[in-house]
Amino acid sequence: MDDGYPPPATPSRLVIGDPGLPPPVRATEAAPIIVTATMGAADQRFFDGLRAAHFPPGRNRVPAHITLFHQLPPSSLAELEELVCRIAGDTPPPPAILAGAYSLGTGVAFRVDSPDLLAVRARLADRLAGLLGAQDRGTPRLHVTVQNKAAPAAARTLLAALARDIRPRPLAITGLAVHHYRGGPWERAFSRNFRGRRGAY
Repeated sequence: MDDGYPPPATPSRLVIGDPGLPPPVRATEAAPIIVTATMGAADQRFFDGLRAAHFPPGRNRVPAHITLFHQLPPSSLAELEELVCRIAGDTPPPPAILAGAYSLGTGVAFRVDSPDLLAVRARLADRLAGLLGAQDRGTPRLHVTVQNKAAPAAARTLLAALARDIRPRPLAITGLAVHHYRGGPWERAFSRNFRGRRGAY
């Protein structure tokens, strides 16, 4: 699951290495692109706090996020910027519910229920269809990871605590963000907030 690293690409596009930790991108190489949904400031602080508290030291390299596309080719950046600007401009902020926490085996994530955000992603996917790898071709299970690569016992303890203390509630989805992956913390390429009026879907 999502701990800040893109998954391995198909063999034709992958530099072979540790399948759980893609090799760093050299400064002279083009960086793969990740697309996420952005959250409201209060929700971002909440999830960032959980990640800071529960990720193993050294593995929490990126802020909390909702991944929409795990790995797009660097050549798609210009088309993606035009597409994201247009969709964000005519789309209202998608309603979303922060649903239950669930186990990743060595971590914990929260499910995000948002048919409208999935509809936004489908618009993007339709235009980018020829650029999508295997993992990005299906409909994703939207989520926010708050722990990963931890000991299974620690993950079980956290899951029990979160299931006891946190109830489903609205989650603010504010926009779309595009990032470069260069082997460590993500580098933000650009982001756009949703600005459309309700009923524009």
